[in-house]
Amino acid sequence: MTLSSETVVVTGASTGIGAATARELARRGLHVLAGVRRDRDADALRGDRIEPVILDITEPDHIAALTARIDSPLRALVNNAAVQTNAPVEALPLDEWRRLFEVNLFGHIAVTQALLPALLRHAGRVINISSVGGRVAMPTYGPYAGTKFALEAVSDSLRRELAPLGVPVVVIEPGAIRTDMASRVVAATNQAAAAMSPEHRDRYGNLIRAINAQSAAHTPNGVSAADAAQVIATAVTARRPRTRYTIGRDAALITRLSRLLPDRLLDRMLTASLRPHYRQSAAAGR
Repeated sequence: MTLSSETVVVTGASTGIGAATARELARRGLHVLAGVRRDRDADALRGDRIEPVILDITEPDHIAALTARIDSPLRALVNNAAVQTNAPVEALPLDEWRRLFEVNLFGHIAVTQALLPALLRHAGRVINISSVGGRVAMPTYGPYAGTKFALEAVSDSLRRELAPLGVPVVVIEPGAIRTDMASRVVAATNQAAAAMSPEHRDRYGNLIRAINAQSAAHTPNGVSAADAAQVIATAVTARRPRTRYTIGRDAALITRLSRLLPDRLLDRMLTASLRPHYRQSAAAGR
């Protein structure tokens, strides 16, 4: 079967990695159903072999409409949609925890359940976009990393369930990526910080500012969305894909260290990496 006769679904394709992946897969000859949230995002993405579909993965009606739209062999489902807010475990309201899990975990499970019959019919594959935060949880990353750790666990279980049925399950673990998501995360983090109690701001304010400063320093050196899309497209098209791919040197290094180092040593290394950003954020505040 040729790639031109097959379809790939990419969720969260409005911008960033999702949009770049949709374009790269289309360039390779696949028909892409690209999930977007708004009509203007659809207009910006629509092109040869790219068919935008309005898709909120937490809405059952949207998922049903997507499932009904598939009329050619389904090569892959790329579960990419995600939201992120960085906040201390103590200070983030439970409703916001639930929102992150609804999108970053339960939404992916819902889409996967709906599309698995089509994937099983044509020996397709599931590609779950996790994060280096699915292997190592930095301070204030607990809510987001919690969703990604859970996605990694679900992916492991699903891989072992589907391997005998001929459906590979692949996890992609990006590190820093140069996309607009970094600025959106900082904005969401600042919004969460503004809603904290004075006691929480006193306890965690300096930490949050240091995390934001660290993100601002590292993101410009990250991998481009187009380069990240190349890795994801390889996972979609390879005859025998690996079970995991990291994207970026930072992701490869951190995941390796997480396997080799004792917890307390890794904790000290992560604390040391934040120290310059405490100073940077303090200087910016003067």
